[in-house]
Amino acid sequence: MLRTVIIRIVDFSTRFAWAVITAAAVLTALCLFYAARNFSVATDVRSLFPTNLAWAQRATQFTNTFPQYDMLVVVSAPTPELADASGAKLAAALSADPAHIRAVRYPQGDTFLAREGLLFLPLPQLVQSTDSMKNATPLLGALAHDPSLRGIFDAFSAEFAGSVNMPGATASLAAPVNALSGTLTDVLAGRPAHFSWRNLLNGQSTNPGDLRRFIEVAPVLDFNALQPGRAATAAVYQAAKKLGLSRNEQARVQVTGLVPMNDAQFATLRQNAALNAIVSIGAVLLILWLALRSGKIIAAVAISVACGLSWSAALGLLLVKSLNLISIAFFVLFVGLAVDFGIQFSVRYRAERHEIGDLRRALLSAAQKAGWPLALAAAATALGFSAFLPTDYRGLSELGRIAGPGMIIAFLASITLLPALLRVFDPPGEPNPMGFASLAPVDEFMRRRRFAVLFATLGVVLLASPLLLFLRFDFNTLHLMDPKSPPVAAFLELRRDPAAAANAVDVVAPNTQAAYAIAGRLASLPEVSRAQTIASLIPTDQQTKLRLIHELAAKLRPALDKRPRPTPTDAENVAALRSAGQLFVGASAQAGAAGSAAKRLSALLTRLAAARPEIRERASQALVMPLDISLAGLRQALRARTVTIARIPPDLKRNWLAPDGHARVQILPKGDPEDTASLRKFVGAVLAHEPGATGPAVVLYEAGNTIVRSFRIAGLFAVCAIALLLLVSLRNIRDVLVTLIPLMLAAVLTMELCVVFDIPLNFTNIIAFPLLLGVGVAFKIYYIMAWRRGRTALVQSTLTRAVIFSAMTTATAFGTLWLSRHPGTSSMGQLMSLALVCTMLAAVLFQPALMGPPRQATRPKPLPKTAATREPELVAMRSAS
Repeated sequence: MLRTVIIRIVDFSTRFAWAVITAAAVLTALCLFYAARNFSVATDVRSLFPTNLAWAQRATQFTNTFPQYDMLVVVSAPTPELADASGAKLAAALSADPAHIRAVRYPQGDTFLAREGLLFLPLPQLVQSTDSMKNATPLLGALAHDPSLRGIFDAFSAEFAGSVNMPGATASLAAPVNALSGTLTDVLAGRPAHFSWRNLLNGQSTNPGDLRRFIEVAPVLDFNALQPGRAATAAVYQAAKKLGLSRNEQARVQVTGLVPMNDAQFATLRQNAALNAIVSIGAVLLILWLALRSGKIIAAVAISVACGLSWSAALGLLLVKSLNLISIAFFVLFVGLAVDFGIQFSVRYRAERHEIGDLRRALLSAAQKAGWPLALAAAATALGFSAFLPTDYRGLSELGRIAGPGMIIAFLASITLLPALLRVFDPPGEPNPMGFASLAPVDEFMRRRRFAVLFATLGVVLLASPLLLFLRFDFNTLHLMDPKSPPVAAFLELRRDPAAAANAVDVVAPNTQAAYAIAGRLASLPEVSRAQTIASLIPTDQQTKLRLIHELAAKLRPALDKRPRPTPTDAENVAALRSAGQLFVGASAQAGAAGSAAKRLSALLTRLAAARPEIRERASQALVMPLDISLAGLRQALRARTVTIARIPPDLKRNWLAPDGHARVQILPKGDPEDTASLRKFVGAVLAHEPGATGPAVVLYEAGNTIVRSFRIAGLFAVCAIALLLLVSLRNIRDVLVTLIPLMLAAVLTMELCVVFDIPLNFTNIIAFPLLLGVGVAFKIYYIMAWRRGRTALVQSTLTRAVIFSAMTTATAFGTLWLSRHPGTSSMGQLMSLALVCTMLAAVLFQPALMGPPRQATRPKPLPKTAATREPELVAMRSAS
């Protein structure tokens, strides 16, 4: 019945070709207009999962309970002083930009942390710092009294002169003198120059965390734009440029966080998209030429695919409103599968045209022989995609909602618009057969060695099956992003910094006591490095530390509180430089490191004194500005008081305590942050003790589990639904098994090769498996239907020509994804191409051997009586009369 309906549809389309083409053109125009007016991409990646999932609800509860800042501005500078200055300036500028920034939080600039900062140092480090600053009291007093070039070199001259007669004292000054010399060398050479008084006074080296400042930003987002946070990110860089941070403070500003990294994904997807599309279209047209050898037939296929794509896009947007990162792949999938339908029908038409000669009769004969297999393939492919509708992975569910109907539309276009276009274009007849005569030896070999081919193929796949134990699912979304994009590169730099808490797990406790208990339990886990609560803001050993700070304050305050001298003139600076240079000339006669350091500094001071005034101004900026910042910070730190929860500023406290009493626990992992297995083990261990945990690591972990579970359920549903469809259509269990076994074999082989080529499954490339179901079922159905008609020598047949060129065309379309700079998209193209190759090999080489000799060949049913089929009879009747 369906075969008859298809033949009559093709007959109608060819008899009223212009009417069909006109209707298709009008429908295409309407669909293009609707798609253009309603096209949008859901840029909020959190919408890929429904909000009713338990882990998604926990994440939402956490974000509603504690303030979230989806953008992190990282300010890095050569010294802690420059980092402080840059961070404070930029935070103030961003706070004054409500058009792009909703809220700004700069924890490291808080006066509470500046005043109580020494209390947070480990006790041994604080002892070393206080001792170093006590010994530097005379130097600090001199610097505080005259914070200028004059005062700096007068103070060092006096310090060096006073230590000449003290054994070993000058050696301790070699390091600061060399540091000063390095700064002056850069100034005189015109290079960026900097100096850290904080490191000098503390007597300790700088670690990378001392040179970074974090500004947490809540950006204004525009979800109607492809990159919702792009304007806010641009505002940050523009503010940094306006402040001259790179020029004045030698600071580097980076923007990272959830919003900028998601924006970077969409930006990467757009890069080279036009070039990739042009290359893909050109390659597809070339393969179509090799398959069809007729510009008119190629034009007909291309037009029907383009029209079908517009119809499917409009219907898809009507169904889902907006595309997402996964469902946007529908365009590539549709082109690949619709071209398959077009090639199958067109190659069959060419074969019939060679046998029959008449164009319309050839089209009807092609519909009789290819229409039913095409319909069954389209239905099976639609079922394969529709299997993802009930899954919890909304990104894939919406793809199924679009692609399922899209496959039916592609089939309808191939039996309506395509025959109408072929009738109008009227391509020339086919002088040669369409098969691959050169592959006849392969058919003969498979006929004679059928069981050897079967057992060898199954044996190889079964022997390689242990590889499936090593198949990985990489749930780390960082591996799907371009590591060279600025937000991702910045995040990768921060991953090892505990302050960034990139892989943290959070628990919301009902109160602080419960939070302390949870933190105590989780901190004992071997996978946990630290569990933090609001109590982490209470320093340990406070009484001992306060005693050390008060002792230091008693000694330093009189020196620091001296009234500063008036700012010197340039002439006074020159005089001080020359005087200091002469002193260090005398000191350079000493042996060892101190003498060498003094000699070098003396020469530099002489050059600086003789230089232009603007050079001395640059030296003053490099030395005096950080001195002012360090002295101001030291004065604040000497006023430290006992820290209690009640004294923590509300802004800091709000990150750990909610107004309703809920308390936050933050858990940080041990191990390499790049090790996905270690991270999964960490999250699993925490969830085993606290099932209500959330946070970035938990969201990634649970999202990965949801996706894998969705694919398992959908895969089982798809296979069962396709098997039922085949059973109803073929009415023979053996034929159903012969269709499905090569499909399963291709799937297993694809997964085994993923292990061999080290291609882990991830959030994006796992989409290759619905493709394998769609294309695989279509290919297998073509062969089983030809076999049921009694066809032999299938490898050299017209069908194999259609399958091979269809696979090549689809692989070319997916190959452009492989070339994408976006790692997730590239991995999608890579796995799709691999799955396609495995599917084609299973269809072309394994399935014919599995089917064996056909049953008794059945004669094809005669074509229904149509205008085209009655025409030869009428001609014969007229001749007889």
